[in-house]
Amino acid sequence: MPETEQEHGDIIISVENLEHSYKGFKAVDGISFAVRRGEIFSFLGPNGAGKSTAINVLITLLAKQKGSASVAGFDVTLDPQKVRESIGIVFQDITLDRDMTVWEILEFHGRLYNMPNEQRRKRIEELLDLVELAGKRDERTKHLSGGMKRRLEIARGLMTRPRVLFLDEPTIGLDPQTRLRMWDYIRGVNNEGTTIFLTTHYMDEADHLSDRISIIDHGRIVITGKPWELKNTLGRDLIYLETNDNDAAVRSLKDHPGIRDVKFKPKGFVLMVNEDGSKVLPIVIETLRNAGIEISTINLKKPSMDDVFVFYTGREFRDEPPTKIPRAGG
Repeated sequence: MPETEQEHGDIIISVENLEHSYKGFKAVDGISFAVRRGEIFSFLGPNGAGKSTAINVLITLLAKQKGSASVAGFDVTLDPQKVRESIGIVFQDITLDRDMTVWEILEFHGRLYNMPNEQRRKRIEELLDLVELAGKRDERTKHLSGGMKRRLEIARGLMTRPRVLFLDEPTIGLDPQTRLRMWDYIRGVNNEGTTIFLTTHYMDEADHLSDRISIIDHGRIVITGKPWELKNTLGRDLIYLETNDNDAAVRSLKDHPGIRDVKFKPKGFVLMVNEDGSKVLPIVIETLRNAGIEISTINLKKPSMDDVFVFYTGREFRDEPPTKIPRAGG
């Protein structure tokens, strides 16, 4: 079953009852969670859900207002410098100097952190190979594609070998093929031993990359668990139906022992079934036919992260616009 606030193993990020408000608007509303060393942990939620606000508190860009938070064993309020020394960051917006070359970006960052010359140069070479930018070392960043800029930002975030790498919507604005390549780079970074904290509003991104996911909506964590655990909470299969009388159809089907729950959709409804859906489907069709109910659409599928989000929040991402809040409220 999905986890609540139970902590296991070696915890590298710990958050308890964290709150943050902007002019009376509560962007983060009493969230608690823990991230384990070496995992890819994701906040999944729409723009305006509180993801970026929570990250900005953890990376010490925003002062903590209420609750407690620590990263790599350091309190974000008591030891902010130690926190900064332990992390790397890739922001949602590109923050590269357009007129500096790829090599100069990494060189400057290494000097900023007082890395010794030989160590700095060796690390730059390693990272250029990792993100496949060795052939672009002398290229000015203004000439790089969006995907290359993201890869360069990840390399910059890794210069100091951080214990935790924060990625805030790292693939936003990228084409599908480049997004898939970016996933490979993120997995490669994680395989090197870096813990990754990811925020995303892409369902497939959270599903494919994450060891564990917290769904966050309206500033609150709705549920946390491994991707397969979250999907399994909806049942083994989903059956989507549209009929000429959806209310009557649900009344006819709701007591079937294989159906664990029913959710209405704008045009139809979804049956969440505990059994093999292909075996339940003929029974559903026969039951509705015997009740005189006509089926216009029927579809059998496995639960997805989209289904999980809708089930636990009661809405789809497109159902309402993101709430406008000052600065980093994403």
